[in-house]
Amino acid sequence: MTAATREILDRIAGKWAIQIILITARRPVRFTELERTIEGVSRRMLTLTLRNLERDGLLERTVYPTVPPKVEYQATPMALELYEAMLTLTNWSRKHSACVATSRRRYDARQEAAV
Repeated sequence: MTAATREILDRIAGKWAIQIILITARRPVRFTELERTIEGVSRRMLTLTLRNLERDGLLERTVYPTVPPKVEYQATPMALELYEAMLTLTNWSRKHSACVATSRRRYDARQEAAV
């Protein structure tokens, strides 16, 4: 894997980036709505993640000339393609969550028995 590929995967695999892409793929969203919707994200981390996703071409930032300024973020066509892949992973996670939970319990039981 090249360094460039690894860097892109690291960027889109971040927990904030995934949530932002999932939200902005549906419709344009304002900063404050993202801040309220994404539990646990700090204002600074949200700002940095939005800037990086915009820089990478995954988000479009639109500033409206109002007072105070209205800023919206929307997924680009490239991000919408990524969104489809994320939906596939999300569906896989939902489909197999019970199996993963069972496997974790078995593993933990074996580890406790070995102690």
